[in-house]
Amino acid sequence: MREYSVPTLVDVPATANCTDTVFERADDDPGMVIIRRKTGAEWAAVTAREFRDQVAGVAKGLIAAGVEPGDRVALMSRTRYEWTVADYAIWAAGGVSVPIYETSSPDQIAWILSDSGATRIFVETPAHEESVRQVLGDLPEVKDVWCLETGALDDLAAAGSEVADETVTERRTARGGADLATIIYTSGTTGRPKGCKLTHDNLLFTARNVIAGPLEQLFEVRGRAALLFLPLAHSFARLIQIVLIETGTVIGHTPNMKNVAPDLQSFKPTFLLGVPRVFEKVYNTAEQKASAEGKGRIFHAAVDTAIAWSRAESSGGAGLGVRVKRAVFDRLVYAKLRAATGGALSAAVCGGSALGERLGHFFRGIGIEVFEGYGLTETSAPSTVNMPGANKIGTVGKPLPGVSLKIGEDGEVLVRGRHIFAGYWNNDEATAEVFEDGWFRTGDVGEIDADGYLRITGRKKEILVTAGGKNIAPAPLEDVIRAHPLVSQAMVVGDDRPFVAAIVTLDPEALEQWKAANGKGSATLAELAHDPAILAEVQKAVDNANRTVSRAESIKKFVVLESDMTEESGHLTPTLKVKRNLVMRDFAKEIDSLYS
Repeated sequence: MREYSVPTLVDVPATANCTDTVFERADDDPGMVIIRRKTGAEWAAVTAREFRDQVAGVAKGLIAAGVEPGDRVALMSRTRYEWTVADYAIWAAGGVSVPIYETSSPDQIAWILSDSGATRIFVETPAHEESVRQVLGDLPEVKDVWCLETGALDDLAAAGSEVADETVTERRTARGGADLATIIYTSGTTGRPKGCKLTHDNLLFTARNVIAGPLEQLFEVRGRAALLFLPLAHSFARLIQIVLIETGTVIGHTPNMKNVAPDLQSFKPTFLLGVPRVFEKVYNTAEQKASAEGKGRIFHAAVDTAIAWSRAESSGGAGLGVRVKRAVFDRLVYAKLRAATGGALSAAVCGGSALGERLGHFFRGIGIEVFEGYGLTETSAPSTVNMPGANKIGTVGKPLPGVSLKIGEDGEVLVRGRHIFAGYWNNDEATAEVFEDGWFRTGDVGEIDADGYLRITGRKKEILVTAGGKNIAPAPLEDVIRAHPLVSQAMVVGDDRPFVAAIVTLDPEALEQWKAANGKGSATLAELAHDPAILAEVQKAVDNANRTVSRAESIKKFVVLESDMTEESGHLTPTLKVKRNLVMRDFAKEIDSLYS
């Protein structure tokens, strides 16, 4: 199939903007709990009225500080309650929010502030403030730096106490669907980040059609709650936040990824969103723990049963034998895994890259169904998603309501709809390059099956062409290698080379259990990169990947790096995608050694 469309379910009025629901719900149901805020070990309830009042108070402070309609206000912080308040306050004051990842370097901060023309910035910590002040000498237009950790929101509310409620109402309601809501900068995997202009209509149209369409069931669950831990600076988490606000789903925030496990248990979400690496870590941690306790055989039998049950569900249902074994393993294994997520979690949405069929079937088999979706910052995050009752694992689902897909002559995925961004900020040339007869060119390669489900098979810019002329899509191979519990990251190489190879990094957390079990507790990461037993494990992962492709496409050699690729090292984006160009540059010697 070359083209597939889904009709719009919800038409958003031209006058609507992202703050409407916050203010309307506070009037209609002021006592409704919409957020639980972490205070010490407890989750304190925040009602609709309390949230609205804090948003309005900070908006008054912004107005008093001189923020005018259309002004860009940057926001640099981890995912936390104050981020959400500041974001909606910027909108309520008529401003445009410009997220910046909290891990950004001074050079990246300077670029985004300069390119966006931001006049103010919220930062999370004094350390962030110091990073920003390093670059302010070249940015005289930035008038204020407000630090969340030192009470910026309270200070702004106090400074705006004389601003009338009517002023906020006028500012807020003057913004309509066509007005700019945010400029989200791409993660920069292939060069300098570009600012994507997203309007209130882009965001609301997408959110309300997601709610009314494919994921409706998730937001009808009694006691629905979602824990946010992905960076809100990313379009995926940002759109989900709007969906949660629109549906009245109780939101919790986890700023530190290290606290996700205990926070899941205390917050007890019914719904989760993540990127593939999050789900891979959950699986790998469980596998390592079972092996360390001498229960590896039971765990793997439970995994095989979960996958077999899920695969059977896609083709008529499992037989009696599989159902019985699943019931047994549910008590022995699956219930414990669900308990680790708080015990209420039954569904999750995954995006960013491919999850892989095996993991998708595993999670569905244990009672936590993962719905893969697909989209880009330029498409207001999602363009497609799987849905309850129609989850075709291995695909990224059907188009959202109001979205059309088309496969170009060269296999590129083209998208059209009201969710498509308004263009790149200050970059008309780049904007023109990504549109073709009204269709947005995603840069991804894929196919649409007979039922309208999209499968992503590669990325045009990442297709490798070997010296022998063989085209290789690296992502499927990398996904399989990365699924090994000891592997952190994998990157396939081979462009203009005689054969396909790979560079691999090890997972420091997983290695701790492996070292204890193998009597190598004092070994360093650099030493383990050359350990014969570790290399044999990586070879197994490579062999598994090679079974999915032809001989000409298979990985002939690999090297294990002596350090991991991380966001801090500059080799991963905040959503854990590999920055291929930087890895190729920084590890050129190691790559060349594969071909010497």
